[in-house]
Amino acid sequence: MTNTLAQWFAQNLGGVISPHAIIFLVSMIPILELRGGLIVGSLLHVPMWEAIPVCIIGNIIPVPFILLLITKIFSLLRKTKLLRPIVDKLEKRAMSKSDTIARYEFWGLMMFVGIPLPGTGAWTGSLIAALLSIKNKKAVPAILLGLVMATVIICVIFYGILGQVW
Repeated sequence: MTNTLAQWFAQNLGGVISPHAIIFLVSMIPILELRGGLIVGSLLHVPMWEAIPVCIIGNIIPVPFILLLITKIFSLLRKTKLLRPIVDKLEKRAMSKSDTIARYEFWGLMMFVGIPLPGTGAWTGSLIAALLSIKNKKAVPAILLGLVMATVIICVIFYGILGQVW
C-alpha cells in the first residue's frame, strides 16, 4: 500500500511542485511517513543525501504535537457522539500494537518505529507512547533513533537494491 500511495504522489505531484516539497509533505502523512517520502524521493530521482534530511524533518514535525496533545484531543473528541467511535477505534488499533513497547519502553518504541512494517512508524509510535504515558525524555530519543533505523533500512532497499532496478 505504501508503494502504491508513494507512486501516486510521485506521478500526480511531480512537475506540479518541487520533488523536495513532495517528499516533505509525504513524510508528514500518517501511514506513508518517512518511508513513503524516501520511496517517492527514489522515484523522483532525488539524491538520497538530499532526501534523508527532508524526510526526517517532515516526519518529526507531527511527533511533539502527538506526544503533547493527543490524549487531550482524544478526550475532547470522545465527548461527541459522532467522533467517539473513531477515537476508540484509533486508540484500540494503536494499543493492539503496544505490548512490546509497554514491556521494553525505550527499546521497544525504537524498534517499533524503526522496523518498516505497515502500521508502524513515528505517528503510531508517538500515539502509543502518549497513551502509555511514556515520558517524553524517553519517547523522543527512541522515536528519533527509530527514524534513523527506518531511514537506513528504506535507503538500502529503495536507493540501493530496488534503486538499481527502477
